[in-house]
Amino acid sequence: MSTPEELRYTEEHEWVSVRDGGLVRVGITEYAQDQLGDVVFVELPEVGKQLGSGDAFGEVESTKSVSELFAPLDGEVVAVNDAVTESPELINSDPYGEGWLIELRLDDVSSVDSLLEAEAYQALIKE
Repeated sequence: MSTPEELRYTEEHEWVSVRDGGLVRVGITEYAQDQLGDVVFVELPEVGKQLGSGDAFGEVESTKSVSELFAPLDGEVVAVNDAVTESPELINSDPYGEGWLIELRLDDVSSVDSLLEAEAYQALIKE
């Protein structure tokens, strides 16, 4: 299972990619999509929504279950991936690329350092 080194991770199986200008892109990990099975529906927040770390911001529905999505950090939603709402299977086929979910403008960019590095996330999913 792939766990890209350049990303940060949460215990809720989300990944965070740091972008320019205090932005981060958020998605769910390959492990999470594998556990979910075939994703059939995604609900994402409106652009402009303010999220606190741990706030539920949407849902992913698969053939097996419905799972809430949680904000990894504090920030404002500045983009949502409309391609995923139209083609939810992108989460299964490309979780770290085309299957991203939202972009946040962080309240504090250094808060990314509080997230898990790839090695720590790999240890978490092996438990």
